Amino acid sequence: MLGQLRPLVAALAVTAVMGTGTAHAQEPAERPAKRVYNSMQFAHPSSPDAFCTIGAVGLDDYGRKTAISAGHCGPGAAYADREILENVLPVYDRQDFAYGPIGYMRYYKSAEGSMTGHPTKDYMVIELVPEVTLSSQGPHLKQTGMVEVPGGAAAPTAPAPARASERLLGAGLFDNNELVVSGQLGVWYGRVTNNAGGVYQSHAPHQAGDSGGPAIRHVPGSAYPSEANGWQAQGPWAGITKARILGFPPYVYTSSANILGDLRARDAADPADVHGAGFEVTTQP
Repeated sequence: MLGQLRPLVAALAVTAVMGTGTAHAQEPAERPAKRVYNSMQFAHPSSPDAFCTIGAVGLDDYGRKTAISAGHCGPGAAYADREILENVLPVYDRQDFAYGPIGYMRYYKSAEGSMTGHPTKDYMVIELVPEVTLSSQGPHLKQTGMVEVPGGAAAPTAPAPARASERLLGAGLFDNNELVVSGQLGVWYGRVTNNAGGVYQSHAPHQAGDSGGPAIRHVPGSAYPSEANGWQAQGPWAGITKARILGFPPYVYTSSANILGDLRARDAADPADVHGAGFEVTTQP
């Protein structure tokens, strides 16, 4: 199961480099509005079957339209662990290559030898182009804001004191936190059974290509996705799809707390130059 992610990363590495230096030439002079939302798949036209998925869209503290995905979807070490100010790694909607780039990779965390991405910082920041319209509504999930866990354990990436959005969902015997996820398998939900440094295990399944896709927290008392409600659910953004591991359950997710904590730590070290710092999910429908 672990090995299924490796060709995805390798293919993205090839296709992203192939896109270097060509993005501007492919963009039309006037571009129509385009909605960008959680669960949208992205790839490069030269290799449409090497794709990952957007986990959340919104604005950062500097007003930039931003999407979050998985760091292990980035093209290897060449651009990892730095702000990518050049428009060299274009991101395309896998279902609409003709539109041109919907954004550009601005940061991704290197895997540092891990087959499933960095243990606690497996995330990517994409700066979306101004023409796109942000939407909180994906095919199955409506993201209603950010998960906040006052009093929860601080994410290992968070500067002290950790903010409520940088604290983790509990996974103890008497905790009943559940994730609702959306990907190629449809929409699923499952209890958070373990929390290892802000990486959640859950029975909610996914498959290769869903990397970076959305996970929301099920709000107690709210409707679960079902045939009766068109397989829809809503709740605050809780994280992104990470990988399948040799454990039970095998499905793991990087917490939003880990991502937000690391973004704030990096922004404190380099104010105003960190894409995605202060990220908040859009409220636009």
